[in-house]
Amino acid sequence: MSDDAATEMPRTPGTPEPIDPTDPARQSGGLGSLDGPTRVVSASRAIDAPAGAIFELIADPARQPEWDGNDNLGEAASGQRIRQVGDVFAMTLTQGAVRENHVVEFEEGRRLAWLPAPEGEQPPGHLWRWELEPSDDGGTLVIHTYDWTDLHDPKREARARATTAEMLRVSIDRLAELAEREA
Repeated sequence: MSDDAATEMPRTPGTPEPIDPTDPARQSGGLGSLDGPTRVVSASRAIDAPAGAIFELIADPARQPEWDGNDNLGEAASGQRIRQVGDVFAMTLTQGAVRENHVVEFEEGRRLAWLPAPEGEQPPGHLWRWELEPSDDGGTLVIHTYDWTDLHDPKREARARATTAEMLRVSIDRLAELAEREA
């Protein structure tokens, strides 16, 4: 399986189409285009582990700090395993702030996305998405996307703009190391 391969995944009705991680405009990390800065950034790679095992590492918020490539996630209480759209899980950041993450996409073993928000507030509009595509060889193509298309809070835009495909890839690489070790 190629590290840069992307394949079509079946979509649950009413959910957005996946981002093509091979589209160079999607990987600019906010460097811009003719229409302004890119607001969707993706990275992908093949991981030599089953999709179900990888999904468990993503869907259990208590495990997320182990593979977070931004070193931004501090800790999450156990028992918050994500099971459906509408779930909300709490994450304490390394700086001490608590984020409530509102799950907006869910397909067991395949796709998970959430909108983070400061505790007690509505999400400001940026989304983190994980998509898993099992391969015939037992591995999985993992696509990680940060989408700030709907973020309209000027105080948050500089940080959103600074999120690059390389930063997303660090999370995937750490996830791969953990999943392959545990598989």
